[in-house]
Amino acid sequence: MSGAAPALAAVAPLARLQWIDGRLARTAHRARVWTWGWGIGIGVATVANLAPLAFVAPDQRIDWYVAAGTTVIGVVPLLIAPLDVIGDSAALRPRVAAADRDSDLCPLLADAERMLARDAQNQADGQRWWLHVANVVLNTGVGLFLGLGYHHWLAGAFNTVSGIAIGEAIIFTQPTSSVDDLASYRSGSLGGAPAGTHPAGVVVGTTF
Repeated sequence: MSGAAPALAAVAPLARLQWIDGRLARTAHRARVWTWGWGIGIGVATVANLAPLAFVAPDQRIDWYVAAGTTVIGVVPLLIAPLDVIGDSAALRPRVAAADRDSDLCPLLADAERMLARDAQNQADGQRWWLHVANVVLNTGVGLFLGLGYHHWLAGAFNTVSGIAIGEAIIFTQPTSSVDDLASYRSGSLGGAPAGTHPAGVVVGTTF
């Protein structure tokens, strides 16, 4: 693997394959919890912003419409662009389970290594600086829209602050385990699995 230490070559292909499979499965589970947790939470927030419409003055309804629209924008990326590790883990696991241990595992291992590298890059990209900037710009724009357009400065300020806080929470809680897993794999640090062994399980770390 590109950038790997010599120690990695001393670990049996099956041990490496099982390690990658176990780590991707762990991160995929966390990614699903993250996606569904925020998706459901944002969905509830959208409904909560629409519920008061029948009880507020007509000139105040724009505040609630904008708040609901902002939350919808927040859930769209979670639905249309889930973390790659979810699909990669689902695709790799049955292939590993069906693999013939006595055959050449190198092609399958190469695919697994590419998945690990791709997932690490995808998770790192999910926390790049420009996403933080986009979050601030979007929510500041919402606040200015309400303030300049309707003179609802208090509602605008509330939407800006709460929107930025939620957006940052989503970004910071996104799983990034594959980034550390890739570094560990390239260094050959696979939980102490000795070379030439075929471990029955995988070592599970605590990095989120």
